[in-house]
Amino acid sequence: MVSILQVVRFVLGFTSAQWSPGLQSQHDASKSIAIIGAGSAGLASLKTLLDLPPEIRESWDIVLYEQREDVAGVWLPDPHPVQPPKIPFSPLYPLLHTNTPVPSMTYPSFPFPPGTPLYPSHEHIRAYHSRYASHHNLLPHIKFHHTVIRAEWVGDGQDGLWNITVSDRANRTHISTANHLIVASGNHHIPRTLSWPGQKEWLKGISARGDRREITHSVYYRSPVKYTGRVLLIIGSAASAQDAAVQTVNYTQRTYLSARHEVILPPGSDEVVVVPDVSHFTPNSVVFVDGTELSDIDSVLLATGYVQRKPFLEAGGVITVDPQTTSNSSSSGTLTTNLRYIFPLHRHILSLSPEHPTNALAFIGLPTRIANCPSDIAQSLFVAHAIVNPSILPDRKELLKDLTQREEQQRRHGYDPYTFGHAMLDESPSDYQDSLVKFLKEKGAMPDDGKPYVERWRRDIFSYAYLKRGWKRIETLGEVGKWLEGVETEENWSELMSRVNSWQQQYEEERGIPFVHDLVIGG
Repeated sequence: MVSILQVVRFVLGFTSAQWSPGLQSQHDASKSIAIIGAGSAGLASLKTLLDLPPEIRESWDIVLYEQREDVAGVWLPDPHPVQPPKIPFSPLYPLLHTNTPVPSMTYPSFPFPPGTPLYPSHEHIRAYHSRYASHHNLLPHIKFHHTVIRAEWVGDGQDGLWNITVSDRANRTHISTANHLIVASGNHHIPRTLSWPGQKEWLKGISARGDRREITHSVYYRSPVKYTGRVLLIIGSAASAQDAAVQTVNYTQRTYLSARHEVILPPGSDEVVVVPDVSHFTPNSVVFVDGTELSDIDSVLLATGYVQRKPFLEAGGVITVDPQTTSNSSSSGTLTTNLRYIFPLHRHILSLSPEHPTNALAFIGLPTRIANCPSDIAQSLFVAHAIVNPSILPDRKELLKDLTQREEQQRRHGYDPYTFGHAMLDESPSDYQDSLVKFLKEKGAMPDDGKPYVERWRRDIFSYAYLKRGWKRIETLGEVGKWLEGVETEENWSELMSRVNSWQQQYEEERGIPFVHDLVIGG
């Protein structure tokens, strides 16, 4: 009779000499794993854990807590408008379309259904996540309307448990425990609000139309109609700022966009006026860093992003908030956020705090400027195998040294992580994902098929500089159905993108249209 222990030893590639009593107990004992959030990251984590061989995870208790009524995270609309200081569940607005081609956003081997536009509205993305959860039977493991309000580690750097305080739909409080905590709660919830000298005095004034002036963060933005007849200043230049500019310019008297750097606005924004960074306010005007000022503005929309906060970890004393921190102190190693960057983390994933084991706390989905779903799976594989067999990881001292070296390299290239956060600017997003899976293969945690994790067609998307404009022209011509005919598999989607890109490139080159690279991957 072959025992479960023997099977696990075979699966993990251990010899008897390598299998220490302590390590054996880690594999034999039941484990409890709590995941927070049912967006793309949480679903990836849950599926990856459930995909482990049954003989490894059959006695594990795996639960995912989701504060809302369904999966999809940021793609799940918030049906009830709220006003500050209350924060909506999602910043999603009804006119939102993806700014990346949907094949780049897919979980591996799970394409969007036939007929999906290449740059669809948010409804398609929500439906995709729902279909993924149903197809892989993830829903029985998810507790909806369960909000994690506190997570506290009870133990030390070698052993312990998470005490997790959860509030249910009826506002009843429950406390559960877990050996491992996976934070997949997203990056777009708590708004980053800026302020300037003179702002309060400006807000007290009345606009030229006789209305109260206002400053609002884009997390509350829902419709351009609100700004009908007003003079709007949008502060920021990322995707949400550009969307708001294009959508509002046909309703406002004028739309200004304040950007620190040169920005190329998308089609439909010809009437948007780009102005410099804001310096300060006076009682009757907004003054910019070049000394110019505008006295006709009555509404300001802050498209200034979001802060890296995890309130449930802060409540449990697990993470410290220190906005002034600009470097990692490996001497203490306390888990910290400076509101842009959470550290010290190994590869943006595993907490290196000395207060708990290295595999006790993991973050999935922190990186930005990356295609989330495939990256979430790569990170989840890394976490799952670190939980199964923590001995694949170097010791904490080596991981901290690796982090310091990576941060120094980022700084040399002009991308200080304490300013730019978890954005994939210094490292190729594809190389990052490949490196995580390659590590697991080298450690024998996964079979080595000789292939990189990121498929060639996903890498090719970064070279499709004409794709978005090409698809826009296809929509204008009313030929979407013709181009999507027969597109079902990942190979079909890959061929479609290549064909659209080449078609648009030829069109622009024949007409001498100046080249613009407008591809965006990730947020």
